[in-house]
Amino acid sequence: MTKAFIVGHPIKHSRSPLIHGFWLKQHGITGSYERIDVEPVNFGNFLNSFHGQGFAGGNVTIPHKEAAFAGVARKTGRAERLKAVNTIWIENGELWGDNTDVLGFMTNLDLTLGTGWEQDVDIALILGAGGAARGIVAGLQDRPIKRIFIVNRTIAKAEELVRDLARYGSVELKALSWEDLDQALGRSQLIVNTTSLGMAGQAPLHLDLAKAPGKAIVSDIVYVPLKTPLLAAAEAHGLRIVDGLGMLLHQAVPGFERWFGVKPEVTPELRALIVADLESAK
Repeated sequence: MTKAFIVGHPIKHSRSPLIHGFWLKQHGITGSYERIDVEPVNFGNFLNSFHGQGFAGGNVTIPHKEAAFAGVARKTGRAERLKAVNTIWIENGELWGDNTDVLGFMTNLDLTLGTGWEQDVDIALILGAGGAARGIVAGLQDRPIKRIFIVNRTIAKAEELVRDLARYGSVELKALSWEDLDQALGRSQLIVNTTSLGMAGQAPLHLDLAKAPGKAIVSDIVYVPLKTPLLAAAEAHGLRIVDGLGMLLHQAVPGFERWFGVKPEVTPELRALIVADLESAK
């Protein structure tokens, strides 16, 4: 029986076992996908011991993605670019790491908006400069977009992101302070929130979407609530919206294929299952 996991701290809120459990059942695979809570001080030991406990690999979530990057022996190009790992496995006796957040976000955009959506986007505005922002900037760098603004409360962190990723591709990256947000908002055809602002239990995100271009796309990687106040406001202004659940679903596909040998699909039935779970948890 193949076993996989998601490791983080805390981890009880994760919907990943529900996603992978759905696919295991759908494909008739005898296997398991478990939540494992590991404190940061113990994460190194976990990396060295999980295979001996019978696990083929797993997902890595907050706060361990950077530690996983440092701890794996081999890394994919995506992981090297982002300096963070969210998917690990053993291959030819070596511990490998990948980062599928890029794939998850971009696939969700493509499927929600349709092929060629980026032709209408000259400038993208990213709110936040953490690990999720890095993945999204990296994904957008591979598309025909002219400029990406990264706005963060601590501008030094946005500047660090620009330094790390500017050498990839030809898209211009520019770090901005939070005070520059309104000005950037008026020029951006794609607006992505990667912060926790607007998440259930967190402070609200105050953004005047009346200043956004009329055909702007607004995306929020937060999926609790599924329609965040930002997305509700965007919808009220007649803007196109992309919720955060699709990113979660699509980033899970490569890991499942690695561990269980079958490439699963993100279906309406799977999405409905997770949405129902989110609703029941309110």
